[in-house]
Amino acid sequence: MNNDIEAVLYSQEQIDRRLDELAAALTNKYHNQNPLVVSVLTGAMIFTSDMLKRLNFRLNVDLVDVSSYDGANSTGQVKLLQDLKSNVAGRDVIIMEDIIDTGRTLKYLVQLLKDRGAKSVAVCALLDKPARREVDIEGDYVGFTTPNEFLVGYGLDYNNLYRNLPYVGILKQAVYAN
Repeated sequence: MNNDIEAVLYSQEQIDRRLDELAAALTNKYHNQNPLVVSVLTGAMIFTSDMLKRLNFRLNVDLVDVSSYDGANSTGQVKLLQDLKSNVAGRDVIIMEDIIDTGRTLKYLVQLLKDRGAKSVAVCALLDKPARREVDIEGDYVGFTTPNEFLVGYGLDYNNLYRNLPYVGILKQAVYAN
């Protein structure tokens, strides 16, 4: 599996340090609130889990599955595969996302939560890849701004593989070009 990686972009140690910083910023903002943390499946599950252990305030957690990808390619169509169980009306919501890429999925999700009456919606993403952005959306709390490479590891996948790598790496083009 590691042989498929061209280069490690962010080591586990770099990720841990950045998550500590993100958690401190979120704790500072939400320490007197009870927000709903929404993890976007499946990519953000590792990021969300590690962040939850660092957050020092009362919160609730829910899961949503939204996708606009088929393998390595964005379809341009956003699908809600699994809806939230929680009512977001009047709640502060923090979306935990693995990567902001085209932005289509995230923009759809933010609008959905606002339409359902969320008091506020903040986006906390491990990675931001602005070179691929197709819609106008930004993260409120971002771990790293990345180059326009195919990234895997720490929850990010290619065909549901590589999520379990403890780092974020650049996938060799030969792996996904076929």
